[in-house]
Amino acid sequence: MLPDATAVAQRAAGRVARRAREAVARRGAFHLAVSGGSTPWRMLEALAGEEVPWRAVHLFQVDERIAPRGDPDRNWTRVEEVLLDRVPLPESHRHPMPVEGPDLEAGAAAYARELAGVAGEPPVLDLVHLGLGEDGHTASLLPGDAVLSVSDADVALTTGAREGRRRMTLTYPAIARAREVLWLVTGASKAPMLRRLEAGDASIPAGRIRREAARVLADAAAATPDADAGAT
Repeated sequence: MLPDATAVAQRAAGRVARRAREAVARRGAFHLAVSGGSTPWRMLEALAGEEVPWRAVHLFQVDERIAPRGDPDRNWTRVEEVLLDRVPLPESHRHPMPVEGPDLEAGAAAYARELAGVAGEPPVLDLVHLGLGEDGHTASLLPGDAVLSVSDADVALTTGAREGRRRMTLTYPAIARAREVLWLVTGASKAPMLRRLEAGDASIPAGRIRREAARVLADAAAATPDADAGAT
C-alpha cells in the first residue's frame, strides 16, 4: 500500500524504468503499452526523469478514444504533453492508435500488424499498464460490450460509446501475452472494484485479465490490506 496517488505514480515510474533497462539488456528492446488517466499522467511525467534507454523503447497505446489528432479527449495528446515532448524517443518508436481515418476496422487491423511487426508474431509486450474503472472496466474492455468476446484479434473497436466516444483497444489475448501487467489503482471510489479484481471476479472485465504476471500498485484510499501484494 502506498500513501497517495503521487506515490503510486512515482513507484510505477521507477518500476517501468527498471523493467526497460532489464529488457534492453536481455533482448535489446522494451515494448511498453500505456493507458490514460490522471495517475498515469503523473507516472509518465515521473518516467521522463528516470534513467530509461529511450532509443530502444517502443511505446504503444492500450486504448484510445475515436477523436481527431490533437483533440484533448485523446490519450495520445496527453502522452505527448507529459512524456514525449521531454524524452528522446525516436519518432519511429512512437505508436499512436490510428483512430482518425474513415475505416476504423481497417485501422484496428493495421495497428495489430504494427504491433506484430515490432513485438513479434504473435506480439509479446514487455509491460502493459492498466487502470481500473469504477464499473470494473480496464483498457476499453467495457461491461456488456461485444469487444469483451474478441478472441481472434489483438486490437478491436468497442461497439458502444463511453462518454460519447467509441474506443480502440487492445484485447484480452494481446494483454494476456504481456510479460508483465502493471495496475495503477488510486482513490476510494476504486476500492470496491479493487477487491473484486484481487478476488479474480470474472464478472467484471478487469477480473478476466491473466493474474500470474500482474502487479498492483494502489494507494491507501483504494487498497484493501493486501492490495499491494507482490508489488515490488
